[in-house]
Amino acid sequence: MIRNSSSRTNGPAGFTILELLIVITIIAVLAGLTIATMGYVSGKARRSRAEAEIAAISAALENYKADNGVYPSDTATDALVPTIGDPKNYVDAGATLYQQLSGDQDKNPSTPGDDTKNYLGALAKPANVATGGGGSYLRDPFPNPTGAANPYGYSTAQANGKGTGYNPTYDLWSTCGETGPKPPETFQQYQARWVKNW
Repeated sequence: MIRNSSSRTNGPAGFTILELLIVITIIAVLAGLTIATMGYVSGKARRSRAEAEIAAISAALENYKADNGVYPSDTATDALVPTIGDPKNYVDAGATLYQQLSGDQDKNPSTPGDDTKNYLGALAKPANVATGGGGSYLRDPFPNPTGAANPYGYSTAQANGKGTGYNPTYDLWSTCGETGPKPPETFQQYQARWVKNW
């Protein structure tokens, strides 16, 4: 039997560069799919939470009206209409909504000793409340590009005959962390992505 002197010796088996590149590519694709899926799931969870919180706030508003004969309002809620798309414009109306529904007289959720009747229940806990501008307000669950907390939009403009809205009682909405339409979309297309009570 003649042996070929040029045959390879039996050394330890290893990966070729091509095999390593294929494995790295597969890992990168799987990581990208996982990150995209996590972002989608996180967005759906935030949206579901906002829907539940708007339903809870709506129930609190109805209880408040049953006791007081009117919905919480002041000049900020009378002037605000849901055609203003940037949440920074909702702070004053959000502060009115929070203070009147939570009964928080000093606008500080950490000091419950001064509170009157709380219509919000556990929703008024400090983790759900942010402070800024006109006082404390209920924050929606979406992150804001600027890092600030987003207040829920709340308007009684149509209910008090001082403007146009969507409901004859009150309008309540979240812009889902967005601050305006993405060009070239219309305001109506932007508003269609909101979580709202109309």
